[in-house]
Amino acid sequence: MQGTHNAIEDPRNEHVKIYINGEFFPRQEAKISVFDSGYLVGDGVWEGLRLHHNTLVFFKDHCDRLCQSAKVVGIPVLFSRKELEEKIMSTIAINEMSNDVHIRVMLTRGIKKTPSQDPRLTISEPNLVIIAEHKKASVQTKEKGISLFTSTFRRGAPDYLDPRLNCHSKLHEVQALMQAIEAGADEALMLDPHGFVATCNATNFFIIKNGEVWTSTGQYCMNGITRGKVIAVCKDKGIPCYEKNFSLFDVYGADEAFVTGSFGGLTPVHTIDGKSIGEKSFTMTKKLSQFYEDLIVNELR
Repeated sequence: MQGTHNAIEDPRNEHVKIYINGEFFPRQEAKISVFDSGYLVGDGVWEGLRLHHNTLVFFKDHCDRLCQSAKVVGIPVLFSRKELEEKIMSTIAINEMSNDVHIRVMLTRGIKKTPSQDPRLTISEPNLVIIAEHKKASVQTKEKGISLFTSTFRRGAPDYLDPRLNCHSKLHEVQALMQAIEAGADEALMLDPHGFVATCNATNFFIIKNGEVWTSTGQYCMNGITRGKVIAVCKDKGIPCYEKNFSLFDVYGADEAFVTGSFGGLTPVHTIDGKSIGEKSFTMTKKLSQFYEDLIVNELR
């Protein structure tokens, strides 16, 4: 596996304890009902965030996005932001973790009385699950980069499923990724309904051209936390950065390309649709990656 979620194996993860609605369970015993709304129809929202040196990096941004997603789909949030932070940190504490930790927070509508998509058939409060794992991005992936394949599955308009909604229903992205894997690539590049570049299946996409940083308009992609930080740091450092429409014509002729995500940070892209991108020195990508790492260090202070 060479994708952006390629992590260094850590045997400690076999013994982690999982948070489920206020209780902790060993990994092998952590279970949720088969009548859970998330399992039945993908009716839930989630966030993935990092712990560095006992600090939840960009927690406010992640919490804002989780609460916004829950509000959009009408899932009650029965805890304050402070209480959520305490629940996450208690999960960290019971697992004796402090650094290089990836946390998945999942909130579903709750248990159904019978298999159905109808929210009126929910008979419990929402289910909250927190999974924390020792998880450090592969150095090899960061150094070598990844390859992308442009999927025929496109990101849709917000009137059918808003791309900013971080929901459990990821089958569309999974289909795109399967197509990319079958084509021999690591991950999928996805276009918007008009044929412009939108995003990747699990990360946001950028290119560098003549010293400028380009990314999509944001209308057809996840409002990625790392994406937003890269845009902000470019503005802070005086690096031209544009959210704009661009096509595969521009991508194939780019000097560099990279993807962003909370787990892997910035990961260079060396090949797209079998075409080599740039010189593979990843000079600007490495520079931006360092600026992003500096932001994380500032969070720790």
